[in-house]
Amino acid sequence: MPSDRLVTTDDWPEAELRAAVLAGDLVAVGACWASVAEPQDPALRAASYGWSVSDPRLVAAGLSAAWIWGACSRPPLPHDCCVPAVERFRRRGAWTAVREIALRADEVVEPAGVRVLTPAATALDLLRTRRRFGDADAEAVRGLVAVSGVDADRLEALLARSERLPMGRQAQRRFRASGLGRRASGANGAAAGAREPGGSGSFVTGPGGGGPVVTGPGPGGAREGDPVGPT
Repeated sequence: MPSDRLVTTDDWPEAELRAAVLAGDLVAVGACWASVAEPQDPALRAASYGWSVSDPRLVAAGLSAAWIWGACSRPPLPHDCCVPAVERFRRRGAWTAVREIALRADEVVEPAGVRVLTPAATALDLLRTRRRFGDADAEAVRGLVAVSGVDADRLEALLARSERLPMGRQAQRRFRASGLGRRASGANGAAAGAREPGGSGSFVTGPGGGGPVVTGPGPGGAREGDPVGPT
């Protein structure tokens, strides 16, 4: 159920909602709408994400979590979601990118009753993604440091401790290319980082059924029993 702070197409036809935006009464919040007087806070955006994915098991990750924390201006399409590796999952329904990863309990919080990676776990998740790491990802990591309380020094230390995990060294290069860390690279490095391939495994499910889940390392870095291999 969406927050009572939001209005959705379950309440009114989309044409009327868009007309209210043009009239200055409503503002879009992801796939939902809210009064212009509503504070644009993480709880409001989390509620919009929850309505969009309509499955309480899905944890907001990557750019979706970054948007919820206010680190980027709009959510991705489709939403980026993950599920804990210990939970068996088969997705049916609207298109949603879902990954299965190892998660600790302290890496997930529940604003508005919706499961979301913490800001620090979100930054690690973005840096270790196996897909292409682009400008939007780099901007989101910088935004998490700037507005969401992520400590850049601590993040750099976590990346150093997990550099032997899959995508570990790539994550360190991306971190520096994003203009963060003690050895941050310049504009040329940022451009190179934006072009490199991507961190944890993912798949996209659509109407009619799921598919094999690709399991990747959790955002929190090295843990006892984690696989260690070349990067």
